[in-house]
Amino acid sequence: MRKRSKYKPRPVLLNPMGYVIESMTPVSQHESFLIDVKIKTHMALANMTQGKAVREDVDTLIEAVNVVEALYRMGFGTEYGDEMRNGLDALHSVGVRGAKSGRFILRSQEMKALNAIIDLHDAQLEAITWKDMERAYKLVLEEFRQKKVIPIVTKETV
Repeated sequence: MRKRSKYKPRPVLLNPMGYVIESMTPVSQHESFLIDVKIKTHMALANMTQGKAVREDVDTLIEAVNVVEALYRMGFGTEYGDEMRNGLDALHSVGVRGAKSGRFILRSQEMKALNAIIDLHDAQLEAITWKDMERAYKLVLEEFRQKKVIPIVTKETV
């Protein structure tokens, strides 16, 4: 029989009021986070438009577009449904071509659509709270878990 350790883990102390207050804080008030996300996203888009994109850039854009779609479903930017769908289609198209060729090269309409959806992403981040971001993230994870996402690389595309 194994000897019991005298170590007793301490309970994690949560601050419920702090969580509630932080949840109501707009993402735009966390300037360092907002700037980091925008730089990362816009650098990935710049690499894509210049023909220098690598898989990490595509993954960054996929993450941003997934958040845009989740926030759209939650009611943020619903008047931009066409731009959102065009951006999703453009990213999927360039992703499929890139998975086959190893190069992620945009066509002019795809570039226009991706620019529009990243602009929507930036606007949504300015308008939402941390709680909205948390809900959007959970929605993306749930869609992925339920295999409702449209994969870029499938058996047919490889």
